Amino acid sequence: MQTDGSRDSEIVRFWELARGRAGLGRLSVVTGAGAATVVPPPAWSFGDKPEQADELLELVLTGVKTATASAHWEYEAEGEELPRPGDLSIVLDGAGHPRALVRTTSVEVVPFREVTAEHAYAEGEGDRSLEHWRAVHEGFFGAGLALVGEQFRADMPVVCEGLQLVHPRPREVRERQPVPVDA
Repeated sequence: MQTDGSRDSEIVRFWELARGRAGLGRLSVVTGAGAATVVPPPAWSFGDKPEQADELLELVLTGVKTATASAHWEYEAEGEELPRPGDLSIVLDGAGHPRALVRTTSVEVVPFREVTAEHAYAEGEGDRSLEHWRAVHEGFFGAGLALVGEQFRADMPVVCEGLQLVHPRPREVRERQPVPVDA
């Protein structure tokens, strides 16, 4: 298990590598290093279990998962600001190691019942249907909201966030295809 200090230094090393490979901070040679290129962005993992964090991260790394959703009430309870388009984040795996740098491309707060099929598809989970998304997220949000004294409701506000993988480049999804048979 990592200590907070070793995890922090691992995140800093990842940030230095990722921002260089992604071409971030190139103007710092001319203008000087600013906080946006020196200070690592927030680091977090998907889900509430290490296995879930790994599964969802893999979907990001293969380019399948280009969106995520969070309960708005959790931001309020933790005193956190909502993400904004252009924000960067470091995504951790289930063991807490930095594995991806993502950029927020869009943010929309909508009632749970108004999350679109397009957003559910972009999240890349299960069969990518809205029905699957609702079933999974109702349980996930319900468990998290209980910790902040709230309960799931169909009209609860959900933060729908679009994501773009910045580093590393998306892995190709290699689907097994039948070998053509010459007639």
